[in-house]
Amino acid sequence: MLKRLPFAAPLLVILSGACGDDDLGTTSTTGAGAGSTTGAGAGGGGGEASELSVRGSVEQVHVWKAPPSTTIEVQTPDGTVVATGITDDLGSLVLREVPPGDDYRVVGASLTPPEVHAPVRVMRAEDSLPPQDFYTSQTLQPGFGYITTRDGTKLSAYVTLPGPIEDGPYPTIVTYSGYTPSQPGEPIGDFGTLCDTLPVLCDAPKDESALIAALNGYATVGVNMRGTGCSGGAYDYFEQLQLLDGYDIIETVAAQSWVKNNRVGMTGLSYPGITQLFVARTHPPSLAAITPLSVVGGTHSTMRPGGIYNDGFALEWITNVLDKADPYGQGWEQARVDAGDTTCEENQLLHGQKADVVKKSEENPYYTDDVVKPLDPTAFADEIEVPVFLVSSQQDEQTGPFYFTLLDRFTSAPITRFTIYNGIHPDGFAPQILVEWKAFLDIYVAEEIPVIDPIVRTLAPNLFQNVFDASLELPPDRFASYPTFDEAKAAYEAEQPLRVIFENGGGTDPGAPEGTHEIWFDAWPPPEQTPTRFYFQSDGSMTASAPLDASAASSFQLDPDAGDRGIIAPGGDVWDKLPDYVWPQPDDAMAVVFETAPLASDLVMVGSASADLWIRSPVDDADLEVNLTEVRPDGQEMFVQSGWLRASHRALAASATALWPEHSYRQEDEALLVPGEWTEARVGIAAFSHTFRAGSRVRLLVDTPGDSRARWTFVLKTFNGDVSYDIGHDAAHPSSVLLPVVGGLASQTPLPACPSLRGQQCRPYAAFVNTPSAM
Repeated sequence: MLKRLPFAAPLLVILSGACGDDDLGTTSTTGAGAGSTTGAGAGGGGGEASELSVRGSVEQVHVWKAPPSTTIEVQTPDGTVVATGITDDLGSLVLREVPPGDDYRVVGASLTPPEVHAPVRVMRAEDSLPPQDFYTSQTLQPGFGYITTRDGTKLSAYVTLPGPIEDGPYPTIVTYSGYTPSQPGEPIGDFGTLCDTLPVLCDAPKDESALIAALNGYATVGVNMRGTGCSGGAYDYFEQLQLLDGYDIIETVAAQSWVKNNRVGMTGLSYPGITQLFVARTHPPSLAAITPLSVVGGTHSTMRPGGIYNDGFALEWITNVLDKADPYGQGWEQARVDAGDTTCEENQLLHGQKADVVKKSEENPYYTDDVVKPLDPTAFADEIEVPVFLVSSQQDEQTGPFYFTLLDRFTSAPITRFTIYNGIHPDGFAPQILVEWKAFLDIYVAEEIPVIDPIVRTLAPNLFQNVFDASLELPPDRFASYPTFDEAKAAYEAEQPLRVIFENGGGTDPGAPEGTHEIWFDAWPPPEQTPTRFYFQSDGSMTASAPLDASAASSFQLDPDAGDRGIIAPGGDVWDKLPDYVWPQPDDAMAVVFETAPLASDLVMVGSASADLWIRSPVDDADLEVNLTEVRPDGQEMFVQSGWLRASHRALAASATALWPEHSYRQEDEALLVPGEWTEARVGIAAFSHTFRAGSRVRLLVDTPGDSRARWTFVLKTFNGDVSYDIGHDAAHPSSVLLPVVGGLASQTPLPACPSLRGQQCRPYAAFVNTPSAM
């Protein structure tokens, strides 16, 4: 998933000094009967009472304030040890996967005398829900404070209101992640004279989506996941306890007197966007809607695209998150402690017990029901029962292009609104997105006619200039003219759910995040799709007719170094308006390339695609990359989309379709290649929306993964000596590509400049001659 790059700073324009001392005092209740104890506890072994603290949780036991290297045992009443471990240098230990039980004894077994804490309750998730007064008894005030979860863990939270608390209630959103959403806010820019009108300008939350919501009149609550920031507990990647915390957060926030309708929405791009999917799965009754932006379709598809380990951004991101989950790892915690926040100080003690997520990923290379499936939003999206507004870029350099596997899975959501487009990770904050995001929140959270405040419209171009280096304005409000909220909502819900923005970046300011036109559809995939197949031919062409040759194949050589190569020049940034791409043509014999004749008319495509390859290998596996490009009439070649597959993972899942060859990635389905034999392997090309213009040619390149992505790199299989793979194109082995053509459509605007489209690099076209197979 995604590392948080320095996006907040430009969005906030210029951060200046703090507004003043933060309120340390948010009152909260204790845990919901989890069995938290401090001191010698029941059945203590005598002698001096230590400060050792114990907490039972959901299938976990937490111990802190013990001496370092203390052996801890979780025992049944008869002394049977069900879990054991040794405390770390801070005297802390988290024991995971502890069987539920109501009367455990937690014993400091290596202490003299042994120290016993009992009874300690370890809960089942289904039995852990506290009574409603657990939530209503917690009071949150503007500023910094804590939310207590069902096991007694305190999560740090930062609250902003759009006005005095007595002028509420206010529509409210929650952001929740392992970044810095609860870090105390600061003023932005030189807007002091506007702080009475827009208080957030003097008290800006750290999460970008929260800031934007606050500017639009929403109360915001930013909460750090357990084990991060000033929150208690220890970090793990979307563990069950983290999701139950999300439930508790929603219910606690919604219970506040200043929350309109006592229902809240969730916002966030990237990590806090993905988090919304997991929290919504727990069905908090007070969750009104979610708005995930720039998200993954599944953890496995981003960490191992096509079954190939992504040791670029995916590994970089989780390593960064884990590093910042160390005690005081985010950097801002120390200031809280120095100011007297004893809760933040104590909460650091368990942070060293974070789960080793990198090791877990390396130990689980296959898709499994127990480890990987719970981390796969595509597998559980049908359980989400609130309105969903989802936005993602097709060439996202961080989370990747596989969000689309979600789009037809929200079958239980009462309403969905999707916007997809070519682009990069931060484009979910472009004005063409934010105006619709705001409308969705206003309808399903605020329950108001969507209207953007004129002051916000005045400020917005300055913010967009700093973020996108472009002069952009928010589009007009589409529903402001309706006399009543019910009429505005009815008009909104009458619209088609899928919005496709074409040629993002191709407008009057090349590279700026603004599409040239958009098309709406009734569903994903668009019902108007007409799958269209092009077959590979011996002369390097692609045609609608299957090849007739009795025996024909072209070969490409494995490039073992390709996986380490990206496409951004040293010192360049893919977030630049016109990035400095380094995207060379393939060297001779290092790819096989096929292209159509010039198109007689425009060809509009929306959807995923399938490169159905016949491969022959001298070794037992092959890492494959497929790149789809447009060879334009102006002599430029423009990237459209990629796909990847390790051939041993070619087995299809039950969900596979003609246009999306979903693979199972299960160990029991893995099948190595038989050297020298032909094997069919279907490589999925992730979803895209692109208009191939009349006079252009559709081009497909097959080679070694690499040289195609800004932030992804690949751990490739290597073999002794040179390896060349054959791609068949004869009557018995008719390799082809099936493309998602949408008939009856044509370009609505002139051919965009090349470069200009966001996430779609360009290079001068060069003809390529395939190498005939030597086998």
